[in-house]
Amino acid sequence: MALYQHVRKIWVPHKSGLPYFEGLPADVVVEVADDPALLPSSTAGVEFWVPTFLNQLSLRGLIGELPDLRVIQLPSAGSDAWAGIVPAGVTLADARGAHDSATAEWVITAILASLRNFPAFQRAQHARQWAHDWLTPTRELRGRRVLIIGAGNIGTAVARRLEAFEVELTLVARTARPGTGVRGTAELPGLLPEADVVVLLTPLNDETRGLVDAEFLAALPDDALVVNAARGPVVDSKALYAELSSGRISAALDVTDPEPLPSDDPLWTLPNVLITPHSGAITEGLQDRVYRLAAAQARRHFTGEPLINQVVK
Repeated sequence: MALYQHVRKIWVPHKSGLPYFEGLPADVVVEVADDPALLPSSTAGVEFWVPTFLNQLSLRGLIGELPDLRVIQLPSAGSDAWAGIVPAGVTLADARGAHDSATAEWVITAILASLRNFPAFQRAQHARQWAHDWLTPTRELRGRRVLIIGAGNIGTAVARRLEAFEVELTLVARTARPGTGVRGTAELPGLLPEADVVVLLTPLNDETRGLVDAEFLAALPDDALVVNAARGPVVDSKALYAELSSGRISAALDVTDPEPLPSDDPLWTLPNVLITPHSGAITEGLQDRVYRLAAAQARRHFTGEPLINQVVK
């Protein structure tokens, strides 16, 4: 380091990510910063920062302590946790596109597991019961009317996979896209009563916070399934519990509000709810996907090329 008057730094959250950052200028060093209380060096010179995938809230406070920060490369597709706190002059980029396949797989799995009643069979297995009941057969996905709210990368990835199941698909975006079949959210009142399965994949913002409220849920037909792979606050938690506790509809939730879901939350006790711990994108390929993107972005930054996936709002 003594060879350079100014060392430029990249901070990443895992030692396993270091090998990805080859081919950078000689005055750029890569360090592991995964704990705000145990930083690897002075905060001076940190230009490019990759926060951890989980528990990002514990690291957000570092923003004000990084005087040379120029880029925050998020490992997540969502950036709502960073809204309003990124200083002027700092580019925020997300991991849009990196987790499409993994998250789409979670959605398909959640739909099939819920319709085929796998959680109940799992409970019966633990009780060593052969829970065969001809009188209450499980539902099948074929022929269902599926409404996907969020027609971005992940929404279209889910739609492609659902085509193989011979469902009736409708995608919804913030505004309609003429010529594509994508409908606008203003049309939801007419779409919800016809939806057997509603998949939430919308970003969290002022427009979508509380989108799924009591009126939204009441408009769904009996036995509808709500799948939330977006963000917990997209759904009004009290309204969801009220509707689910009646047994009229069911849900599969990878995200909740609050999160983590407290152990005494009544959602845990409902038999018609499948809950996973925000694990839709967490697969064995997660770190590889994130670090390939982050390393490519770092090369762009340090060679003066424009970054992809910039968060502009």
